[in-house]
This record gives sequence, structure tokens and C-alpha cells, in this order.
Amino acid sequence: MKLATRMQFLSATTWDQNSDDKWVDPHSTALVRRARFKFDGFAYSQKLKYKIELGLSNRDMSGASEYTSNAPRYILDAVVMWNFYENFELWIGQAKLPGNMERVISSGNLQQVDRSMLNSKFTLDRETGLQLRHHFYLHNNFLIREKFALSQGEGRNVTNGNIGGAQFTGRIELLPFGEFSGEGEYKGSDLAREEQPKLMLSATYDYNSNAVKTRSNQGTYMVNDIGFHKTDINTLFLDAMFKYRGFSFMGEYAHRNAQDPIAKNADGSPTGDKVAVGDGLNLQSGYLLKNNWEVSGRYTHISLDEAITGNPPENQYTLGLSKYIVGHKLKIQTDLSYLSVNGGTNELMYRLQFDIHF
Repeated sequence: MKLATRMQFLSATTWDQNSDDKWVDPHSTALVRRARFKFDGFAYSQKLKYKIELGLSNRDMSGASEYTSNAPRYILDAVVMWNFYENFELWIGQAKLPGNMERVISSGNLQQVDRSMLNSKFTLDRETGLQLRHHFYLHNNFLIREKFALSQGEGRNVTNGNIGGAQFTGRIELLPFGEFSGEGEYKGSDLAREEQPKLMLSATYDYNSNAVKTRSNQGTYMVNDIGFHKTDINTLFLDAMFKYRGFSFMGEYAHRNAQDPIAKNADGSPTGDKVAVGDGLNLQSGYLLKNNWEVSGRYTHISLDEAITGNPPENQYTLGLSKYIVGHKLKIQTDLSYLSVNGGTNELMYRLQFDIHF
């Protein structure tokens, strides 16, 4: 068994833009963004592995409700992984779904201070259920991975049963030039300085049958006068990661639709809850200098269906600077973001974060 721990200390300041184009109402916070313990290893044989990860910061364990027995959500991952035949692996328990690339990248291995708005609006996050994973080589170094998950569709640490239907997730990953160094396809930045170009193209489709939350298995429950509003929700992700000699690029596209996105009571009157349907685009790139400083940039566009959600389109531009002292294990990161909201209040945000984990 291996024991690991991780801490992230974050300070952030935001300003609103008023009608005179001046930045006003600064609001600052300082907090322990993440504090986690992780245990992983194998039992009996290396074909039977396990992972347990606990979140101890307020942000990690937040979200307590009647659906989690009003208890803090300490458990992030609790999963057993069984390599039962050749390249097939069965996962049982709670873990990240094979969703968008940015979400599957650990928060300790991010290129910038935190994930983009695309992730916050569309991510599938963690779930309890089964996952089947397989990989094979099509030709020489051309690697293909297939991942399928069957889960309950209401997020992590739910204890009061499955209110909705079931969630089905499928993902395929194409790596035409072979594996990245050190699993770099799921790490921000090209810290390995790949000597040969490395590329991963991937797609995820998620179907949540009779979903009862506003963001598929995330968001708030859509409660109505007879219980819950239920609707089928579909989510699509298209991802790409490229790395070569210190240069990295990540692109993500997300789309979500729902059969009946406006929650209603039995008489057809709206409850006020709405499924977050629409599109998102995230483009991110960086270059690692020889002294392990990295400059990065990110553009994120969120276009939820305004007629349904009432949310106008948003664009966020982020410039980041990172110093990797011991790779992602010990680093300092800072970024400056400008959020432009059509017809709304624009925002400027500055963040500084120190990260240590081992």
C-alpha cells in the first residue's frame, strides 16, 4: 500500500466592472483549496488493485444534504480495479467517470490554478457503479482505449437510493503515436518534454436516463410537487491533447441536451429548475521554458441555451504563469482571468496557489 497526501493553498481576488468600465468591489479570499489523503495498492495479486481518496478541506467535503444522510462527503474515490483477463479491467466502486479530459486530470496535475468553466458547467465528475476498460494496439504504436461505465446517475456519496434511472457512459481514446511519457495525456504541461510528437483524440457520450439533477448527475435536484422532475439527459465531449518538446495544447468541446429541460409540477407549471443545456469550448496551451517556468493561456466559451436557462453567453480569457520546483509535486501557480458576460457584469480575477503533494 502507498500513502499519499496533497495540499493546495489558494488566494484569490475578484473585481466587478461597472458601467464606467472601472473595476470595483474587490473581494478577496484565502483558503485551503484542497487537502487530501490517498491510499492505493494491490491485494492478493497485482491484478487486483484498489484506491481510496479522502477529501478533508471544506470544499472537498461540501455538498451534504438529505441525499447523503446529511453527512460530509469525505470519500472521493473508493474503487477496486480487477484485471480479470488480458487487457480487460473491471472497476467496482466510486471513482471518476470516463468523462471530459480536463476532469480526469488530477487537480494536482493541472496546468493552471484550477479547471475551466467548461468543466464546472458540464463535468460528469464521480459516480458509484461499474466500469469496464480495455485497450489494444491497432498497428505498431497506434493505441486505442475503450471505457464504459454503468452508474446510478446522481453523483458521489449518495446514500438514499437511486431516485432517477441509470447513467451510461462510453469513451474512446485514440493515441496514433503511442503512449505519452509518464501518462502525460492526463497531466497538464509537457514536463516530460516529449522527444516525439504525442497526440490523443477522444470522445465521450453519456446518457442519463430519468435524471433528476440540473447538470445530469451534478447540480441540484429538480424537486416538484409529486417528488422529482425526471428527464433523459445526453452529454457529448470531444477532446484532444498534444505535446512536443515543452509545448502542449488541450482542446475540449462539450454539448448537453435534455428531453424535457424545464422542470415542471404535475399540473405542468414550472418549478424554476432548468437543465443546463447548451455548448462549451475550452482551448488551452502552454510552453515550458528550460528553467521550468511555464507560460500558458486559456480561452473558454460557454453558450447555454438562453431561452431555457436564462444565462447569456460567457467568454473567459486566462493568462497563467507556473514555476515547477519538483514537477507537479511542488509548484507555485498564478493566473489572471477576464470574464466577459453578454449583457451582464464582467469580472476580473487574480489567483495565486501553492501546491505540494507526495
